[in-house]
Amino acid sequence: MNNKAKNRQPKSNQPKNVMAASLKAFRHFVHLCSSQTLTNLPERIKNLWEELIGSYWFIPTACVLVGILLAPILVTIDEHFDRETVRKLSFAFTGDDQAARAIMTAIAGAVLGVAGTTFSITIAVLSMASSQFGPRLLRNFLTDTPNQFVLGAFIGTFSYSLLVLKSIHKYDVEFGVPQLAVTFAIFMAIVCALLLVYFVQHMVHAIQASHVIQDACHDALKNIHYRYKDTCDIQHQRDVMHQDVESFLTWPATPIYAPSAGYLQQIYIESLITLAQDYGGVIQLHTTIGNFVTDKNVMGHFYQRPASDESHFQKTKTSNLAVMSRTPDGLFWQRFATSIHLERRPVHSDDINYSLGQMTEIAVRALSPGINDPKTAINCVQSLTACLSIMMRRQPPSPYHFSIPPHNNDLPDILANQPRMAILSVMTNNPKISEFIDLSLGEIRRYATADLMVLKALCQAMTDLNYACVNSAQRQTLLHELTLIERAGEENLSYSELVVDLMAMGKQARQFINNTNQQHFEYVSEFSDHIHKALQTPSK
Repeated sequence: MNNKAKNRQPKSNQPKNVMAASLKAFRHFVHLCSSQTLTNLPERIKNLWEELIGSYWFIPTACVLVGILLAPILVTIDEHFDRETVRKLSFAFTGDDQAARAIMTAIAGAVLGVAGTTFSITIAVLSMASSQFGPRLLRNFLTDTPNQFVLGAFIGTFSYSLLVLKSIHKYDVEFGVPQLAVTFAIFMAIVCALLLVYFVQHMVHAIQASHVIQDACHDALKNIHYRYKDTCDIQHQRDVMHQDVESFLTWPATPIYAPSAGYLQQIYIESLITLAQDYGGVIQLHTTIGNFVTDKNVMGHFYQRPASDESHFQKTKTSNLAVMSRTPDGLFWQRFATSIHLERRPVHSDDINYSLGQMTEIAVRALSPGINDPKTAINCVQSLTACLSIMMRRQPPSPYHFSIPPHNNDLPDILANQPRMAILSVMTNNPKISEFIDLSLGEIRRYATADLMVLKALCQAMTDLNYACVNSAQRQTLLHELTLIERAGEENLSYSELVVDLMAMGKQARQFINNTNQQHFEYVSEFSDHIHKALQTPSK
């Protein structure tokens, strides 16, 4: 009896334990979903919507739901529609129930078979793209909206045809055939036939290297426009001179570990600013978007503001505006985990390196002995140059993120209207333009050491980027990369004539970069210059 009582005891307490655990989890969920944590709610919704649109199932599923909803709606309209009016329409279906059933059966079987064909074509294209362009480019084919819409139209028409076929009754005298619904199914079958032709034409263009490079360049430009500002921000310049920028590194620091292993895909700055405000300190992140971290990695540090810091009083000497410093606790780590987004695999996001890496991977594969397509590599170099040129001309994102305490209406007017001092809250690690150049054009240079055509294209890229230089640091980066290009060709090109040609172009490119007054660069080889002078010399 005692043993049985002991065995029954955990079962009687099990519902209470489940309820307690559920209540605890619900409280954590409510706190994590509070206004303090979800200050980046619009950005989170935008990322969720892009993830849904980028998935291969969302648009086809939406088309199926539309077909399921359209079928009963059109059948109901048929029940209340005048039959004589329908017969007067030349394009409307006016046959009996057997003809309607035959047509709907044929449409359902045909579109389902075509849907299987399009899916097979897509799989074949994905296999070829993976071997030729690289597995990172598969996402561009999977998230291609026209392909998803074509597949969705086929299976949506199939679902619609099945439901309309179910509503055709043989012995119903008043209403036997949903004529408008069958007419709409015929119209959709014609549209599906046209979509099949469009699908084949679209896939033929999609597998072309130039089209793939153009799509990758478009993604990179979209991320650049999102991250980089058009002009220099005066507020950014003022904030950089803030006293916290140089002093916070001396404050007591607590290491911040990654909540799990994965690739950092998103950083919600506003949520981190709110977290830093609540705990009275500065959060510094050492990793950037796209980096891989483990659960033992130190992603950054939390610097706790000293009690003697003047920011505690916000110049008003009022306790209502004080910044109360707190040591990170369990809730701090939970809120930090919701302020970043980690994935087990690298996926497309706002990471500029990921977008540039797609074009770099295409170029590297094009230079492999199995493919040996230097023209494709040159197209990638030119597209990367266009992206990097925009980045060099624009204001890079500031690594410093400040917060200004809100006005307190409960205070007297003299205190409430006093200006608030911006407080440093978050510092991020943003890659420099030199790192982008090394990870894109520099990676291509390391694989094109024995190809004169690609090396000369890289030299031309350095001169093209020089047009966008805004400071001497960028110009020194181009000169350094130009030196590496010359060294790669000097050590790996097969013939001395090729080395002389590359070194001559590198010399002219260096003179162009160093001479800020020169407006245009055009490489002329010594042989071409000799022929040009010979043609200009009058014959005797």
